[in-house]
Amino acid sequence: MTGNHRHASGARDGGGQGLTGTLTTSVAVSEQARSHVQTLTDRFAEHMQQGLMAASVELGLEVLAELMRDEVAELAGTRGKHDPARTHLRHGTERGSVVLGGRRLQIQRPRVRTADDRAEASLGSYTLARATDLLTAHTLAAMLAGLSTRRYDAALEPVGTAAVQRSRGTSRSSVSRRFVAATEARLQALMSRRLDDERWLIVFIDGFGFAGHTLVGALGVTADGHKLPLAVVEGSTENKTLATRLVANLRDRGLDASRGVLFVIDGSQALAAAVAAVFGGHAVLARCRLHKERNVLDHLPEAKHAWVRRQLRAAWAQHDADLAKRELQTLARTLQREHPGAAASLREGLEETLTVTRLGVRGPLLKTVFSTNPIESMIEIVRDHASTVKRWRDGEMVLRWAAAGMECARAQFRRVKGYRQLPRLAAALEAATAEEPGLLDLRVSA
Repeated sequence: MTGNHRHASGARDGGGQGLTGTLTTSVAVSEQARSHVQTLTDRFAEHMQQGLMAASVELGLEVLAELMRDEVAELAGTRGKHDPARTHLRHGTERGSVVLGGRRLQIQRPRVRTADDRAEASLGSYTLARATDLLTAHTLAAMLAGLSTRRYDAALEPVGTAAVQRSRGTSRSSVSRRFVAATEARLQALMSRRLDDERWLIVFIDGFGFAGHTLVGALGVTADGHKLPLAVVEGSTENKTLATRLVANLRDRGLDASRGVLFVIDGSQALAAAVAAVFGGHAVLARCRLHKERNVLDHLPEAKHAWVRRQLRAAWAQHDADLAKRELQTLARTLQREHPGAAASLREGLEETLTVTRLGVRGPLLKTVFSTNPIESMIEIVRDHASTVKRWRDGEMVLRWAAAGMECARAQFRRVKGYRQLPRLAAALEAATAEEPGLLDLRVSA
């Protein structure tokens, strides 16, 4: 019993020593953690003299430095400890840069090479911190928001004197180069994006003046009601050559009209001819009623505007396309004697103002397709983003800004009004472009 008692006592003593050792280690670790936290707190308080942002930046840079040191240790082992099996070796430091709030910030980064000195190893933390995507996105957003290259530096967030002294990439030339490269990428992406992965039901096409140039843009609507900028081209006038270049680009990128596509245009004969030439019988053409109304009213004295406007809208509100056509023709005959120009304007493309009526479009979807308002809203966003530009150098610059503005508009898009009615429109388009006799014939004549 005595021996057993001694054994149990020894076990208790040994267990007590083990517990004491564990507690001692925990206390040491806790003290080390507290010391590290206190060091960080002291540094933070030191940098707080220049504000919270400056303090956060400096601490963030110190954390980045620690991350890079840890990565180096994982690759090359503990400094000063010989390891014949190591695969990488430290290779000193060199000047590098990271992206910070719209600027580049110079830092010293460690280098690591393979043990055979054949290749340099990349550090994940440094690669992430120096990624230029954020810098480009910041520059693009700032310029499109109306900030000039001259004021770019002054508008950046305050990050402290030390960080500003090490910053680069905020000069007018640097900002301009980044913006040109970013907008070139936007234009290239817009004009090369494949279109064969969607069922396009509606394409709005409109010509517009922008920075002294004539542009023609296209906006598409998918079968589920989402809007997407499709293309933009530049020329001297809105002629058939320019319009055909845009429409042919849509076809070449995969826009499939074999089951019918509703093209809503502003009334330009050049656009109508271009759509017909490229897509032929698979294109269903609709004229913007608001453009038609303005064109007719432009030929009339002010005193007759309200009456003619009521007559036009009452006819277009009819659900029977043949009845609506008769009412419009009656109005044209009424105007013929005193205002032949207004009558001729009304008759030109009259049938195409009734296309959506013949397709059976009603309710909310009618508000989407009876005019070119959806693409005109996009054009206004383009103009708004470029409103502070004072000097336009050439057509390429105009196209770059237009493409960038169209992509900004895309971020604000919502699904079109009446998108739940789109399946019915799809069926009507297929019937309108079918080759069987007796079906609705709205095919565009070449």
